[in-house]
Amino acid sequence: MPDLIQLLPESVSNQIAAGEVIQRPSSAVKELLENAIDAGADSIQLIVKDAGKTLIQVVDDGCGMSPTDARLCFERHATSKIHQAQDLFAIRSLGFRGEALASIAAIAQVELRTRRHEDEIGTQVLIEGTEVIDQQPIQCQAGSTFLVKNLFFNVPARRAFLKSEAVEMRHIIEEFERVALVYPEIQFSLVHNGRTVFQLLKSTQKQRIVQIMGNHLNPLIVPVEEQTDFIKIHGFTTKPEYSKKIRGEQYLFTNGRYVKIPYLQHAIESAYQGLIPQGSFPSYFIYIQIDPSNIDVNIHPTKTEIKFINENLIYAVLKAATRKSIGQFSISGTINFDEEWAFGDGELKPGQTIKPPKIHVNPNYNPFQHQNSQPSHERRNLENWQKLYEFPEKEQRKNKDEYSAQLSSPPSQESVAIKKENERGFLQVHKKYLMTVVKSGVMLIDIEKAKQRIFYENFLQALEKEGIPSQQEIFPLNIHLGQAESLLVNQMKPTLALMGFTIDNLSTNTFVIQGIPQGMDASEARESLETIIDSLLREEDIEHADIRVISAKTMAATLARHQLRPMNEEEMRTLTDQLFSTAMPSLSPFGEKILNIIPLESIEELLK
Repeated sequence: MPDLIQLLPESVSNQIAAGEVIQRPSSAVKELLENAIDAGADSIQLIVKDAGKTLIQVVDDGCGMSPTDARLCFERHATSKIHQAQDLFAIRSLGFRGEALASIAAIAQVELRTRRHEDEIGTQVLIEGTEVIDQQPIQCQAGSTFLVKNLFFNVPARRAFLKSEAVEMRHIIEEFERVALVYPEIQFSLVHNGRTVFQLLKSTQKQRIVQIMGNHLNPLIVPVEEQTDFIKIHGFTTKPEYSKKIRGEQYLFTNGRYVKIPYLQHAIESAYQGLIPQGSFPSYFIYIQIDPSNIDVNIHPTKTEIKFINENLIYAVLKAATRKSIGQFSISGTINFDEEWAFGDGELKPGQTIKPPKIHVNPNYNPFQHQNSQPSHERRNLENWQKLYEFPEKEQRKNKDEYSAQLSSPPSQESVAIKKENERGFLQVHKKYLMTVVKSGVMLIDIEKAKQRIFYENFLQALEKEGIPSQQEIFPLNIHLGQAESLLVNQMKPTLALMGFTIDNLSTNTFVIQGIPQGMDASEARESLETIIDSLLREEDIEHADIRVISAKTMAATLARHQLRPMNEEEMRTLTDQLFSTAMPSLSPFGEKILNIIPLESIEELLK
């Protein structure tokens, strides 16, 4: 029997290795941007066509390369960042493995033009599928220009798995924003199909955040700063009132590198405990500086996962710093866009005194005077004032339930049978659960999940007909989105209109919501829309995703969550009838159990 194991050709092994590093156009964008930063660039231009499928071009004014380095940089594990194994534990650059350019060259047609500032003549290298086609001297500007054409041209199966242009472009924007957020001292620009998406001038850290995320964030962010012998933390987090139902604008950087570290994310969010509603999340932009010898970045090809030597200490410092910032600055006024934050220690200046607060006393006040001795016209004014701010619960409940009640089907035979069994009544437990007697024992129903199922099927029925009716807002809502979210909303406007959302552009990243789905109030509609956008952004195969189902689930969950309240017996009976009229009364739209029947035998066993 002949030998079976053989060495693969270099071109094949390069393609295999490239699949780990370059998964889509945004992966190539990330690597090229990081190389430009490591080269000391002051200005970086990113130009893409067809969301990077046809062209990715990165132009920088960094140090440039010699003719020898220009050729050698495409060899696997050729790098200027490290020279020995010990250097892996003292990495101060973004790249270090020497795999990125070799991986890109293995699956694309690449052109490099580069010149060092001290040289008069530059170098051009043409490479295709790891094969060098040409290298010659040329006249070019100082720095480097990489052109990556026809990504995955020699791996048709991989190219076929790329998503739509909108999806791939969102990934490119995400990578661009992550790099631009951490280097405000560098000028960045992004152009897609001839249209300028970003034009970011050199700025301060705060200004760069506002440049990318929008001016609406300016009065809502507060500074975070803490320094110990082990770690330095700085950045910004949002005031509690700006919390969202989605984890959208959450950015954590370590030594200039974007990272995803769940336990540090938890440290920041736990600092808001008791300050924001459950299920809401803050936005933050946190930058951590730490000695490279105390971290390991060589654990994942994308370098987004790292390990710290003292994780517990970093968790505690980050949580305390965030909590301190919220307490110190969350009640402050609008942040001045052009002014840097000054962290004061609150000490008094020499000679400065603090005056006691003035207390205004009413000399005519009689504590024994009866409350009703107040003049009748004042009592009426007080009553009218209180009525003005009373929550019209019954009326609002009626409006919210009206649409879903109209769409509910008549009770089935099964629900009629349940109704007969329930003559002894219903019991609501902690506004969350409904309990009633059935033939075999006691039935428990999760009210929120039951409403999710009812609303979900109501929404789907409406979408199969003419869509969900929209109610026009007297005071239209403004919503501010990031660049990737704005692209998605513009793409999804017709579908969102079927959901009952009437949306118009106010500016590039600001939208005005003129109409919301019937049966929802403004806050519920805003929350639903933000969650729908977040869900669709996370959807990799959006062109094949059932957007109507995703949206119906989201709106049903939002509406159900906001309708947890005390119910009378008739309302509980109606809810049960509506639940058993649905196609799947036992499971919520998210596959969670809605009801459970406790047999009499189990109850008897519990009471023994």
